[in-house]
This record gives sequence, C-alpha cells and structure tokens, in this order.
Amino acid sequence: MVGGVEEHLTVGRVAELAGVSVRTLHHYDEIGLVRPSARTAVGYRAYAAADVERLREVLAYRRLGFGLREIADLVDDPATDTVAHLHRLRGLLLDQRDRAAAMVTAIDRELEARAMGIRTTPEDQLTMFGATLYDVIGSAYPATRRTEPRIAARVWEALGDARTVLNVGAGTGSYEPSDREVTAVEPSAVMRAQRPADAAPCVAASAENLPFEDRSFDAAMAFSTVHHWRDPIAGLREMRRVARRVVVVTYDAGSPAWRERFWLIRDYLPEFADLLTDWPSLADLTDAIGGRAEPVLIPWDCADGFFEAYWRRPEAYLEESVRRAVSVWTRVGPEAERRAVTRLRDDLSSGRWAERNRDLVALDAAELGLRLLVA
Repeated sequence: MVGGVEEHLTVGRVAELAGVSVRTLHHYDEIGLVRPSARTAVGYRAYAAADVERLREVLAYRRLGFGLREIADLVDDPATDTVAHLHRLRGLLLDQRDRAAAMVTAIDRELEARAMGIRTTPEDQLTMFGATLYDVIGSAYPATRRTEPRIAARVWEALGDARTVLNVGAGTGSYEPSDREVTAVEPSAVMRAQRPADAAPCVAASAENLPFEDRSFDAAMAFSTVHHWRDPIAGLREMRRVARRVVVVTYDAGSPAWRERFWLIRDYLPEFADLLTDWPSLADLTDAIGGRAEPVLIPWDCADGFFEAYWRRPEAYLEESVRRAVSVWTRVGPEAERRAVTRLRDDLSSGRWAERNRDLVALDAAELGLRLLVA
C-alpha cells in the first residue's frame, strides 16, 4: 500500500522480480492460470497483490516439477488458502532437500568405492534416483530397528482399553500391539514392503491427510515418526480427529539440556542442531492433541536402534549398519558423518570418551528427551 492506495506491478516488473520472461507471464494469462486483474494509471494491465500471491504459488509448484494442469488444480482448490499452500510447499521443499541429501550421500559412497577400485552394481547405481528419505534408510531397518519391550509396554499401557488402533507412520510394524485390531498408515513403499506377512493391513497415506472419518478409531498411535512429517502439528491434529485417544512417542528436541546431556550431539555432531530449526516445541506438540507429556527413559541395552539407543554403547555408532537405519546421519550429510565417526573412533581408542562419560557406566537407563504424549 502506498498512500492508502494498493500498489500494482506491471508485467515487466513482475517478470524482473520473479526471474521469468514476459512471454511466460503472457502464456499464464492466455491459459487462465494467472491473469493480471488490475490496471495502471495509464491503462496497462497490472498485477494486484492477490495476483502476485497466486503467481508465487504457481512458480513454486512449477519449480518443484509440477505440470501446468496439476498446478491449476492445486491453486484453484477452494479448500486450500495461502497459508495452507505455504505449508504444503514447505513440506515439498523439505522432501526435495532430503532426497537431494540422500543422493549426495549415495554418490559420495560410489566415488569412495570407485577410488578403491570397487564397481557398484547396476541396482545400487539406480537406487539413488527418486528416493525418499525412508526409501534410502528403510532397507537398513530390519538389522537394528525392532521393538524395545520396555518402551512398548509404556505405549500399550497408554492405549488403555482401546480395541481399534490406527498406527500412523507405522514403518515396518514395530510397536503395534498384537492383541488389538490395528490399521497402519505408512507413506514409504520401501517400509510397507518390509512389513511382516501377518502384520496389520497398511494404507499408503500421510499423517497430515488421514483417509478416515472422524472418530473412526478408539486410539491413534505414532512412534518416533513425527519428526519425518511435513507438518507435525497438522498430523497430530489429524490423529486427534480420527481417534478418541492419541498416544505419541516423540522427542523434546527444543530442550538445550537434552543436547548437552547426549554426548553424541554435544561432542561429535553439532550439526544436529540445524535439523531442529523449525521443529515445534514440546508444548506445541502436546497442545496439538490436547494432552500431556511424560518422560521415557532409554535402557542401556535398548533393542531398538534409534538415534539415542546406544548412549552407553558408543562403539555401535562406528558400525555402518547402525548409522544407516537412523535418518539423522543421512540428513547431516556425509562430511559431518565422517568427521563425527573419525573423532569418536579416536576418542574410544585413546580413552577420552570413557573419561568424559565415566558417569554413564553406573546408569541402567537415561533421560535423553524421549517423550510419551497422551491425550
């Protein structure tokens, strides 16, 4: 607004700011995708604020690879406002970033293999393309990711008397109670393919858009998956919508004490903090389901190999199979991973790790930010 009057942008000015050609803008106008709705003082067609918002969404979807017909359907959806589009675009861009990081990791590994005279198989060469984060790390899950019975007992107790349970972000089926009627939701084809033959039926869907009616289930659960969702708050609200009870195991990632307490982050992987820039607070996560948060201690011999599981077994982090089943290592990138592993190996050899962390030996369980949310 200038002097109380809405400022309009000419076609040429919009093309300059957006980094597209005037011809492109004319084409969008001709097909009805983005039409300038205003006029300048001398009668030229111009873009009003609402036109610019629409163009921004069109260009963002276009640069993500969507076709013009798909984009038209997306931006014309009456149920999606500007804020919803921004959340969706943010999620798509995060997915694109994770895919790119996974591809860089795969390429780095092939370069290392070739430097040692090892030729990768055709299958390995193709798996780096088009993979989601879970598609990259998912194949490593069976080796180290399994149900930890002591933590599972907390989850199943929190489910109460629920008979029908929706498991959101179900992965390969860990922590699904065998004595209840379970329906699973999992977006990754790789994870779905690794579910046991007798596992609960699994639906390909995302947490943010659960394909179920309101209050379809007695309870909805999610275990160590919220940090992979495009919009954690929206996903938790969806769980609350479709179920009478909600049980979630997640992390209090916003607590500085947690990062100081866990030696792997504190001493070897400071890049982890960058992954939490936009992560909601524990209070926001709890408010999304209208519930409460309880700490969950991690036993020293935890059977489930998630990121913090080996807090008293540091040698495990030197194992490739352990790291590949944890998304953090893919997300921080190969350079940070190599540096952290090298430094940890050196400190274990020299005794520095044992000296710094000698108080851990006496602990049977550790409080490292794992939280049980119940509503």
